[in-house]
Amino acid sequence: MIKRRNLILGGTALVALGACSDSKFKRYRGPEVTYVVVNKTARNMYLLHHDKVLEAYDIKLGFAPEGHKEIEGDGRTPEGVYWIDRRNPNSRFHLSLGISYPNEDDRAKAAAMGKSPGGDIFIHGQKVPFRKDKGDWTWGCISVTNKEMEQIYAMVGDMTPIQINA
Repeated sequence: MIKRRNLILGGTALVALGACSDSKFKRYRGPEVTYVVVNKTARNMYLLHHDKVLEAYDIKLGFAPEGHKEIEGDGRTPEGVYWIDRRNPNSRFHLSLGISYPNEDDRAKAAAMGKSPGGDIFIHGQKVPFRKDKGDWTWGCISVTNKEMEQIYAMVGDMTPIQINA
């Protein structure tokens, strides 16, 4: 009886440890993601290997999604071609990939208005993982679910170009 109890407890402990060790850092061994395309109006994002779509995602954007980001705090998501230029494994939004906004033109346009262009634009997960985010809610970033962000984080390398369309 004691052996059986120990066996059951040991098995339960192994299952619990397995559940706890489920890392947010996934491995990806497929084709290289050579380009990321975001379509703001359609609220979708595609990871491409040249002209082949590898993955597609529904997205949430900045709380004021119409138009190109111009200044800090405007709630808009930038439009144009940028680069994935950094990654944050300790993001408040699960995981995140940095987008190289602002570029020279963005800085010049904001300076002409006497304003800061802002920055810290990311593709990221959710702040509250079990809440179903409704509508656009970020300050200009691109948001997906945490599970999707784990996949994107594994697939997209630094210096991958990202084209953000209206």
